[in-house]
Amino acid sequence: MRYPDTYEEYLRKTGTTTVGIVCKDGVVLGTDTRATAGYFIAHKHVKKIYKIDDYVAATMSGVVAEAQKILERAQLQVRLYKTETGMRMSIKAIATYISNLLFGSRVYPYVVHTIVAGVDETGPNMYTIDWFGSLTKETYIATGSGSPIALGVLEDSYYEGITIKEAVPIVVRAIHSAIKRDPGSGESIDVVYITKHNYVEVPKDEILNILKMKAKKGL
Repeated sequence: MRYPDTYEEYLRKTGTTTVGIVCKDGVVLGTDTRATAGYFIAHKHVKKIYKIDDYVAATMSGVVAEAQKILERAQLQVRLYKTETGMRMSIKAIATYISNLLFGSRVYPYVVHTIVAGVDETGPNMYTIDWFGSLTKETYIATGSGSPIALGVLEDSYYEGITIKEAVPIVVRAIHSAIKRDPGSGESIDVVYITKHNYVEVPKDEILNILKMKAKKGL
């Protein structure tokens, strides 16, 4: 496998937009649903938010099969830990496990960039991990080819102390903006939020209503 020459080249070849925000009462994750193979639209309704457990999820950006393999291994590790100890793995431990898998494969790297987010005993947490295993803690982040556009919306709209109710429309706006300007992102939008007690997939009708309100306001 040839390494991407630059991070910008990697973004161009990784068509998608994934977004995450840490809130005071949980975390919000969102993605588009288009899967591409170069300039070919391979599928229009791909689910890119992977539920690892009731309290943690991850987004998929990069080569779909490789991302699925990595996240399935993480899911199995979380289940094994819960079975053996009766406790939940922390979000940091899960992110570190994925980071170690990617770092250990750096000679023949998995082309995967993922956001891991959830709520554990320490509260809401989110980490992003690139294909070499580099791990960083984030309060808001976007990955994929549409990330520069989505980050512009997040930079303008995020503020400390934001709630899930306030963050969901921002995530929808960020992904929708990327869909309008990035050929690698498209079709519809998936959003989930995780609190201390619930894992919730935002209904499509609610997402459509947010977009209608956005259009009325001219945002």
